[in-house]
Amino acid sequence: MRSPLETLLTDDPERAAAFVRNGRCVAFPTETVYGLGADATRDEAVRGIYAAKGRPQDNPLIVHVPDASLVESVAAEVTATARRLLERFSPGPLTVILPRGPAVAASVSAGLTTVGIRVPAHPVARQFLERCGVPVAAPSANRSGRPSPTTWQAVEADLGGRIPCILRGGRSRVGLESTVVDCTGGTAILLRAGSVSLEALRAVVPGVRPAVPGDSLAERSPGTRHPHYAPNARVVVVDRDAAPGPGVAWIGLGPAPDGYALVSEHADAASYAHALFDFFRLCDAEGVTRVECRRVARRGIGRALMDRIDRAAHATEVRSPASEA
Repeated sequence: MRSPLETLLTDDPERAAAFVRNGRCVAFPTETVYGLGADATRDEAVRGIYAAKGRPQDNPLIVHVPDASLVESVAAEVTATARRLLERFSPGPLTVILPRGPAVAASVSAGLTTVGIRVPAHPVARQFLERCGVPVAAPSANRSGRPSPTTWQAVEADLGGRIPCILRGGRSRVGLESTVVDCTGGTAILLRAGSVSLEALRAVVPGVRPAVPGDSLAERSPGTRHPHYAPNARVVVVDRDAAPGPGVAWIGLGPAPDGYALVSEHADAASYAHALFDFFRLCDAEGVTRVECRRVARRGIGRALMDRIDRAAHATEVRSPASEA
């Protein structure tokens, strides 16, 4: 049984960065979701991330740097496609997949020769990363399989007593994890949808294509090989409002129908995406047993939103009673 730690809550990026410099894990805010970071150059530090989250060892991590000029310190090669995308979308919610450089610990890439790299836009994240002085590997700061956290309170609920420090920085602006694009080959491939949409990517690199089912490159991105994003309640994707009543919640483009125990109505897909993970966590707190998520068109951020909803629905459908304990 893991011994509980005293988890420090701080607003000071320097105080949080000292933990990373000492080989320990820190949760920190980004504009997508909160991340759980450690020194990406040290295998022992990176293994602490996997242990704290209960994360499968074959699920790679993303390396975060405070400025796009530092991508070259993480990658063995920065391709022309990656440079074009970074120039347009960094800092921001975009991760590029490139060949892993020698400074990055092998455990970051989960046995692969590639690495995901991102320059977050959140001002507190950038201050923190600058003070760390090393590239920082970071997945979302939640227990593996749970909804990603968009507030420090959600991080504390999942990882309090398991990590030494949480850097507070307000609620995440986007609410979904970053867009991931493989830039290692002649064709850029969208491996994970995010708020940088396929349409926006194609405006910069017209040949970008989404990964297809069974694409072997998908394993280069986190969030593609294991169940993710799921609350305790069963998640169901609906086109019509089918089962209102006690213990049933609804989220979608409003107005919400009558008769549901808990509702979250939104004017557009961006607002819906921003609220999704927080709503899942609220449903857990309220003892909801079923969450109906209204389908949206798979364009713009709707592609990313439906990806997360579909994965949550699949995870709750296949989850065994033993795994729910």
